Amino acid sequence: MKILNRTRDLSVSSYAARGDTFMTRLLGLIPRRFLAEEEGLWLEPCAMIHMFFMRFPIDAVFLDRDLKVLRVIRKLGPWRVSPWVFGARGVLELPAGRCEGRVEEGDQLEFVDFPGPAV
Repeated sequence: MKILNRTRDLSVSSYAARGDTFMTRLLGLIPRRFLAEEEGLWLEPCAMIHMFFMRFPIDAVFLDRDLKVLRVIRKLGPWRVSPWVFGARGVLELPAGRCEGRVEEGDQLEFVDFPGPAV
């Protein structure tokens, strides 16, 4: 899915995968070696993340059920744990530095689903 910042009229991520099962939320980005600049991972439900076994830092964007940004944690490094963000519906994990100038607390995001290729 594509993620837009409606408050700033900017693209946040051109391609974000969705982690909405126990295993996809537990593993998250652990199997990955890096995230490309336009990639992301939306974890739902989720109000806190761990970085155990991660190989690279990320920016973590915690959103409420209306997709309003509650908290942005920049450059969260491997072997760290985020704080519990009360009211968070989920967290958008982005490459470290991606939020700079793109996402701030209070911003309104929008998720746009694109259909897969025609079969």
